[in-house]
Amino acid sequence: MQSIRDRLEIILSRLANRAADEKVFTKLYIEAARAAADASDARGRAGVTLGPLDGVIVSIKDLFDVAGEPTTAGSLMRKTATPAARDAAIVSRLRQAGAVLIGKTNMTEFAFTAIGDNMHYGTPGNAVDASLIPGGSSSGAGVSIGEGTSDISIGSDTGGSIRIPAALNGVVGFKPTARRVPLTGAFPLSGTLDSIGPLARTVAQCAATDAVMAGEVPTELAAISLAGLRVGVPRGVLFGDTEGEVAGAFEHCLGKIEKAGARMADLVIDDLIAEFRTATKRGSIAAMEGAEVHADWLAKGASVPVDPHVSGPLSRAAMLPAPVYIRVLRRRSALIAAMDERLASVDVLALPTTPVMALTIVSMAEDAELRDRVEGLLLRNTQVANQFDLCAISLPMPDMALPAGLMLVARNGRDRHLLRIAAETERLLGG
Repeated sequence: MQSIRDRLEIILSRLANRAADEKVFTKLYIEAARAAADASDARGRAGVTLGPLDGVIVSIKDLFDVAGEPTTAGSLMRKTATPAARDAAIVSRLRQAGAVLIGKTNMTEFAFTAIGDNMHYGTPGNAVDASLIPGGSSSGAGVSIGEGTSDISIGSDTGGSIRIPAALNGVVGFKPTARRVPLTGAFPLSGTLDSIGPLARTVAQCAATDAVMAGEVPTELAAISLAGLRVGVPRGVLFGDTEGEVAGAFEHCLGKIEKAGARMADLVIDDLIAEFRTATKRGSIAAMEGAEVHADWLAKGASVPVDPHVSGPLSRAAMLPAPVYIRVLRRRSALIAAMDERLASVDVLALPTTPVMALTIVSMAEDAELRDRVEGLLLRNTQVANQFDLCAISLPMPDMALPAGLMLVARNGRDRHLLRIAAETERLLGG
């Protein structure tokens, strides 16, 4: 059987061969990873295991603290930041579980924007076709899993930043209920909306990783039958402008789930989405909270270039008065309660993760209007789970020329139930 160290060396040699043009990783922990792999192999020989993540090769998004180095968060500005005093909470939990930390993955600057481009550290090409966008903001994470340079990659999700790259790169991405996994030592975008979750090849890997990061003992997901399961399909605004191939694949998946005995029901949530849009018309929660995180340089001007797609929305949000922000949060609480009541009649919602597949990196750079439109579409379906404080997972849909995802969404705190349903759906779809 191949040792962990041998597997690691194969990946490291792949990365060494492209070192001159590396865009997926921003930093590699070569010696530390070798030591962790050797330790895992030694435990294996002794018949000892630290659990399901022991010896698993894991990468982390470039916004998690690693002791002794600055956390750059995809920005030039942070290159000279004070080095982190200690590892982020999730990093130490992963290390304790025996994970082999291989490196930090690239991301969009300050985790803002969904295309996956980065003007400072390069844009990682999609795992299926390097000329296509990876999706963001956890761009390197999605590509790393898709291309096999990590077994598991940890991302963050404020409006879809785990699920969008998962969908576009043909992998699984899980966004837990927001406060399930501690944000300590993760560079913030929005304290209200940020959640930390895994991207991986399988639901089981995501479930084990989520348990470790949430401080739980990872246990195998108990099998669940889809027979009698209530699946809500929120047809309406979330299904507009969906590419034909994505719509066709989604209906095919839905048909298989229904054939397995699940009960389908159209569920109207358009009214709640419209109310949320009205509430955040002047500024999104992410932009307003991000403007507070970045208040100092926004006030005096940045000393280094910042992506205008990031600085623009943040500086506009910085001008909004406090009552606007407080009113949005209060309105959100009422809408969360209304959505929770609406979802009481179903086990999960099912919808396409993104209505479109990956476009070319060049087209996004050359056509500002197209870029804005595509970004809006990429975020449209995923952000509902963040806005209404739900948990969600994206599964790759089978037999597609380019990847797209099937998204399952469940109520707040129903994470394990959602993961069980997702694992059975994955099996059904031939994952």
